[in-house]
Amino acid sequence: MYIRPTKKTVKGKTYTNYLLVESVQTPKGPRQRTVCSLGNLEPRPRAQWLKLAHKIEDALVGQSDWIDGSDPEVKAIVEKVRQRQARQKASPQASLRKDDNDLVAIHTDRVRVEEAREAGPVHVGVQFWKRLGVDEILRDVGLDEKTRQLTCAMVMNRLIHPSSEHAMADWIRRTALGDIVGVDFDRLGSHSLYRNLDRLHPNRTPIESALFERERDLFALDTTVYLYDLTSTYFEGQALSNPKAKRGYSRDKRPDCKQVVVGLVINRDGFPIAHEVFAGNTQDRATVDHMLDVLAERVGLAPGGTVVIDRGMAYAENIESIRARGRHYIVAARQSERDQWLAEFESAEGFEEVIRQPSPTNSPYGEQNKSRVRVKMRRCGEETHVLCLSDGRLQKDRAIRETHEKRLLADVAKLQKSVAKGRVKNPQKINQRIGRLRERYRRVARYWAIAYDAEKRAVVCECDQEKRSQAEMLDGSYLLRTDRTDLGADEAWRIYSLLTRAESAFRSMKSPLAERPIFHQLQHRVETHIFLCVLAYHLLVAIEKTLLDAGAHSSWATVRETLKTHQICTVVLPAEGSMTLKIRRDTTAEPPHKQLYDHLQIPRRIIRPVKTWIIEKVEM
Repeated sequence: MYIRPTKKTVKGKTYTNYLLVESVQTPKGPRQRTVCSLGNLEPRPRAQWLKLAHKIEDALVGQSDWIDGSDPEVKAIVEKVRQRQARQKASPQASLRKDDNDLVAIHTDRVRVEEAREAGPVHVGVQFWKRLGVDEILRDVGLDEKTRQLTCAMVMNRLIHPSSEHAMADWIRRTALGDIVGVDFDRLGSHSLYRNLDRLHPNRTPIESALFERERDLFALDTTVYLYDLTSTYFEGQALSNPKAKRGYSRDKRPDCKQVVVGLVINRDGFPIAHEVFAGNTQDRATVDHMLDVLAERVGLAPGGTVVIDRGMAYAENIESIRARGRHYIVAARQSERDQWLAEFESAEGFEEVIRQPSPTNSPYGEQNKSRVRVKMRRCGEETHVLCLSDGRLQKDRAIRETHEKRLLADVAKLQKSVAKGRVKNPQKINQRIGRLRERYRRVARYWAIAYDAEKRAVVCECDQEKRSQAEMLDGSYLLRTDRTDLGADEAWRIYSLLTRAESAFRSMKSPLAERPIFHQLQHRVETHIFLCVLAYHLLVAIEKTLLDAGAHSSWATVRETLKTHQICTVVLPAEGSMTLKIRRDTTAEPPHKQLYDHLQIPRRIIRPVKTWIIEKVEM
């Protein structure tokens, strides 16, 4: 019990009254119930108020020595409370209430279950929300309780069943989220969620920085390797009110849609460190310097840390920018640089196979998921170059090259047919079309000689077999560059291969967390939508990291699918007369549920049962 002040103003004068209240559990979560009014306690020191509340509480629970004492005020208040309780017990409904230990006669043919709600995935999400201390982080940046509750609900939606803000409120009500967090979402509407995006937007940076600091301490994360990659996310609609919505290179294969580019930096364990949203037509190479400034400002670049980027950003100015900040780099060299090492790639001398960890025993792919990788190190001035050959990548590169080659030859055949039939006669236009074909199929056009023969009035296409053989030799090969001299070829390759975790993060944000497509039209809401996806990914990677540390190789998708059968429901037990007992509780966890909860180190019980007696009319 505790004391709560209430104020009331009458004719310009304010009166203060103090209530003795207690917390009780209801079907809609914890609520405050008034025990009695204590009047105005202002004349006495504030230090004595809590003592008074404790005396009354002790007396009400049976410690009669307080009542028998010499404090008449306590005796009067306790007597007043007991008279009130006696009046309540005299009512027909209260007279039939049972204590927890009472046996109740039940009409078994009328027992039913109501309001079943999916609870398992929400339970896991909320537990990790608490474990990461996200609510405290939101409070520290000045967000009120309502904003924190709505943010939690929106992140849970993105983590479990992503939907638009328009449909999100209905999803929240279809789950047991309200039961678990103790919040009534019955009247929640989409406008509240949109306004919550507006309140979150200016606080994104401090929240993200504080969250990574919390994860670094909780999971003992390594902060010496920074993996940076980019992706694009497209819009539905014109997005006329968003200056960052531009057409550009679409990784989603949607060049018809406007987009934004999202840059994400993660550590070697896959935890997000920082993200930025760029205009949709921003080139990859133009973002590196900005992201380095963001990292230095938000979390600080570890002395001697290593920045890992892909070939789309491996330009001289970016490498120089990394070195100017006193950091190391590992980058994938561009194709033109790789081609200069053809002789080294052709020779098997010096290559050593990378010993890779076996796949988990429960992996659906087994050992077939591990392709053979061979590496060879060469010094080149101040840099170390690592030549890599991958059997798995060989098949991929060959398939891509052969597909491009077929498409090139098909388009050349169409052009030859048009020229032969006289549909295109102007040599300048014919050469322009040949130039466009070379640009479109750059990967294979380098070893196909395509020209217009004015005398024959025909397009000639011949293959340079020597260059084609070189291209075949380079299938499955790539070149890494680094300024670190303390790494062997094997370790340099392992660090670079961590970049696949950034790609995995983007896949998770786009598919399970449904980052795309974006329906928001305002720039700040687009940025907050992406921020919510990043927050959900923080929870996702924390969940999967915890499972991995426990020896369980399960993805979040598997966890979510397994736990969706663990629910919260209301058990309705018709008793004697017209009384009915309703118990709001979780179902008993099944063995697969228990195993996952134990791996994740969270309670198997989702909520404590809440019992409610009601008078119910019996239908005849």
